[in-house]
Amino acid sequence: MTTPFDDETAPRRPGLFARLRSSFFTGIVVIAPVGLTIWLLWTVMGWIDGVVLPLVPQTFRPEQYIGINLRGVGLIIFLLFTIIVGWIAKGIIGRSLIGFAESLVDRMPVVRSIYSGIKQISETVFAQSERSFETACLIQYPRRGIWAIGFVSTTAKGEISGRAETGGKLLSIFVPTTPNPTSGFLLFFPEEDVIILDMSVEDAAKLVISAGLVYPNAKDPTQPP
Repeated sequence: MTTPFDDETAPRRPGLFARLRSSFFTGIVVIAPVGLTIWLLWTVMGWIDGVVLPLVPQTFRPEQYIGINLRGVGLIIFLLFTIIVGWIAKGIIGRSLIGFAESLVDRMPVVRSIYSGIKQISETVFAQSERSFETACLIQYPRRGIWAIGFVSTTAKGEISGRAETGGKLLSIFVPTTPNPTSGFLLFFPEEDVIILDMSVEDAAKLVISAGLVYPNAKDPTQPP
């Protein structure tokens, strides 16, 4: 029952259950990214340990001396081994050994195809001289009037550029799928049909993964959401 002095327009305070529910979902938003990140790193370290440690002699394993299996030791050994191999490969002897090994691989029909494909992908992904996917773009796909987010990889070259019926540059565009951006489509678009976006590649990837729920900062696309 209200009295003449009660303000019926004043907003009501949420109940106890509503406040608890709001706090619970806020806690989930805070805990979920941290927990999933820790779980993913823990899982990856365990997987690397399971692959690397069986190749390490028993005398070099730390559990032989401290009695417990430290997770991440295999990852450290893998990083050190990779650094040493890379340092050796930069020298004259290392390059000679790699050239001799590749000449042997070239004589193996099946192994040659697998090795050359993996090597080309590795050089493209890990090469320090060229970085891929530095620009996010907007294209009309799969037909005009429908827009999709893509990533500019390179400028088309060779036979692809020569045989395409376009007068200007032809850009290689990778269009990722939602919610898994590691799969997608490689498309070739004329440069004039590609709209370069101001948002970063990371923000564009978040937009794709979240199915359009996470947008970059509307005032300044270069800043985080």
